[in-house]
Amino acid sequence: MMRTVFEDQWVTAVAHPNIALIKYWGKRDEQLILPTTDSLSMTLDIYPTTTRVRVCAEAGADAVHIDDAPAIGEAYGRVTRFLDLVRELSGRTEYASVNTRNTVPAAAGLASSAAGFAALATASAAAYGLQLDSMALSRLARRGSGSASRSIFGGFAVWRAGTGHSDVESYAEPIDRGGLDPALVVAVVDPGPKTMSSRDAMRHTVQTSPLYWSWVASSRVDIADMRVCIERGDLCGTGEIAEHNALGMHATMLAARPAVRYLSAASLTVIDTVAELRRADIAAYVTVDAGPNVKVLCDCASAGAVAEALRSLDCVRKVVTARPGPGARLLSRSLQ
Repeated sequence: MMRTVFEDQWVTAVAHPNIALIKYWGKRDEQLILPTTDSLSMTLDIYPTTTRVRVCAEAGADAVHIDDAPAIGEAYGRVTRFLDLVRELSGRTEYASVNTRNTVPAAAGLASSAAGFAALATASAAAYGLQLDSMALSRLARRGSGSASRSIFGGFAVWRAGTGHSDVESYAEPIDRGGLDPALVVAVVDPGPKTMSSRDAMRHTVQTSPLYWSWVASSRVDIADMRVCIERGDLCGTGEIAEHNALGMHATMLAARPAVRYLSAASLTVIDTVAELRRADIAAYVTVDAGPNVKVLCDCASAGAVAEALRSLDCVRKVVTARPGPGARLLSRSLQ
């Protein structure tokens, strides 16, 4: 369904990062970004990305600024290719100006691309006059970054892998978090960029790791079991599965040829500290994405104790505590 195109008006949207508790790692279709397995995540209430899009009738090319600097190279290409898709869906040909401001550290395993493309999908769809339901918007966001499909929704969400090579069945949908009152404590051990992009590491792992397809089979069981735990309000069960799933994903990378290693000595120190917390009867469980920074799932009542333990470590640069956050949403339309 179409509506008015907001030419020469800025359309602003905001989205938050999500952290996968059941990981997305591997694609069966690179172009459509179709994953090999379902994944399950929690959208956070921290590190929002705000994106403004303006359709410019007289422009000769897209103009893209990220954190006040002109986007160049692949960063520019990813945004313009995504805008080409939006233009194709809307039947419009006008170029656009895009201004994005991130508060999440980019390329450090904290899902900056998820928030970025969820915000871009929401703002650009509105700017070009597309009227999409949440399922269609999730499907669109997926084409920019797979994990962005989940940031369309707040709280917990499941991204369905779908089947075959059609993208119709691959989208995220929200799930009830049952009786859980979760927090995610983020231990930043290295705020810098990664040595290998997630996309490259994912492709390399799928192609060369002998452990990859065993992890896929395990992950399919994990997500079914985790959904049962969430419905029951079982934080310990949810956390145990999340930790198992994340460490299994990193094992597939270590077995790749050559190995991909995101976990650093500091990461392992944090993991060991969380294990010590459990021995002290604090229910806390790690999950780690494609980067060295460690996220710790616990209940809100324990978040302060977990954060204090992590801040005591010399290797931890920063500790941030998050709770379930909102989904992507439009903020405003304006002429400036």
